[in-house]
Amino acid sequence: MRSLSVGGSAAAALLVGLSAAAPPFKPHGPHEPQYIVNQERARAVKEAFQVSWDGYYEHAFPHDSLRPVSNGYADDRCVFLPPMGLPLLRWFWRLTCARLAFRNGWGASAVDAFSTALVMENWDVIDQILEYVPTIDFNKTETEVSLFETTIRYLGGLVSAYDLLTGPLRDRVKQTPDVEAVLTQAKRLANNLKIGFDTPSGVPDNNLYFNPPRKGGSTTNGIATIGTLVLEWTRLSDLTKDPEYAKLSQKAESYLLKPQPSWSESFPGLIGTNVRLEDGQFVDGNGGWGGGTDSFYEYLIKMYLYDPDRFADYRDRWIAAADSSIKYLVSHPTTKPDLTFLAMWQGKELRFVSQHLACFNGGNFILGGLTLNEPKYTDFGLLLVDGCRATYTATATGIGPETFRWQDSARPLNATNNPPAPADQAAFYEDAGFWISSANYVLRPEVIESYYYAYRATGDPKYQEWAWEAFERVNETCRVGSGYSSVRDVNKEGGGGFDDFQESFWFAEVLKYSYLIHSEDASWQVKADHTNEFVFNTEAHPVRVAAGRETLKR
Repeated sequence: MRSLSVGGSAAAALLVGLSAAAPPFKPHGPHEPQYIVNQERARAVKEAFQVSWDGYYEHAFPHDSLRPVSNGYADDRCVFLPPMGLPLLRWFWRLTCARLAFRNGWGASAVDAFSTALVMENWDVIDQILEYVPTIDFNKTETEVSLFETTIRYLGGLVSAYDLLTGPLRDRVKQTPDVEAVLTQAKRLANNLKIGFDTPSGVPDNNLYFNPPRKGGSTTNGIATIGTLVLEWTRLSDLTKDPEYAKLSQKAESYLLKPQPSWSESFPGLIGTNVRLEDGQFVDGNGGWGGGTDSFYEYLIKMYLYDPDRFADYRDRWIAAADSSIKYLVSHPTTKPDLTFLAMWQGKELRFVSQHLACFNGGNFILGGLTLNEPKYTDFGLLLVDGCRATYTATATGIGPETFRWQDSARPLNATNNPPAPADQAAFYEDAGFWISSANYVLRPEVIESYYYAYRATGDPKYQEWAWEAFERVNETCRVGSGYSSVRDVNKEGGGGFDDFQESFWFAEVLKYSYLIHSEDASWQVKADHTNEFVFNTEAHPVRVAAGRETLKR
């Protein structure tokens, strides 16, 4: 079996451009990947899901999130502390903090858990959520509403559940009014959210209020919060036969596909972060594959997978971004030059810093390689997976930190944008190839997510081992009280204390990817042979690809 993990010399070879007619990618020579089912591990993840759900259902439901230490609940919380130092990174964190602070008391954990319960076929939990969904009053909330977070969690979760309940699981559930109510509720929510797009340009205001419906008065929006609506809103149009939802999201996306002014595209396909609502013009040329920008790039290739006829231009923009990332952003740390990371950028100047959030990028490159029959992208994605794995194996808990930095081996070591490790982390950097700039862990999925894509592309069981290792470390570090909690310092034994908060995306993402990598093949699994029937949204809710593009297997 051919190994797809390549070293530094092979990484250089990846800088070669796409060939005009790339051959189909065959991970194991003439054969497609062979997958190994590990029922014991899959069952252990299902048990963790049940523990998390039982704690939430007993102590927090129908509020948004469980506080597992105090057995309480939360509807509004911001989990981030902005790091000191780099202004660009502080801005990303402020944006992420602002986005995640908007919890609306609609049962975020229940809706986020819906598709995971479905792929696990946990019918007791499915029935509880099915009974609850029709009762959600999306007209009322006491807090500000994030268009982005509400789309990826609620709208994505409802559309995904409807696709699963009326698709591969349709013979397992009665066609009751509750099933149709899932789609009805998705439409009702989107109708309330549409006001966000009522701007001079059609670029939405991310910050909304209901009671009465109105925009928050923002003057700009970010490319992640603009560019991560199109899959869910387009799917809703396809399901309801109402084109308005797709048109709204695709018009907003159009400003990102053709960015203006030209200086906002720092490298071909790699664009700035903030766009004016007044005219769709960019106001900066700063970016990265991390918070605030990440899922814009993620959705480009996923929209092409969803429907290659309608979204070929999205594919082209993803190729441009991927090629520029390989050409301009690749970085190797001075102490571990075999590791590969992607830098952030301010204009054309690089910043050698990354985030746990950015570790989805390995999986996204892998998916792009599979979708486009281009092994260059898959191989490069596997390099990124290796780099993000190193952030886990080096810490005391075996879990990666929220943000990390390194000194680039190819740039002058005295450059202002390439500082050495702080004195108190010099020894750690020597051993690890990165140093920690923010040590907390908030139950993030991205590293396990990329392990999942690596496994589905190659069939190599080492990625199952890595995912199981990560799940075990998270399980023993974050398990507390009635559920699982974010922790404060991954480089301290035991995690340095609990924040008493169980994120809703723990259900949607960490537990789903941890389960799927060990479970049997199914129609919702990622395919390496172009038979994908579903594509995962950024919250890991599987959305059925456009009609006529799937071959449903029973």
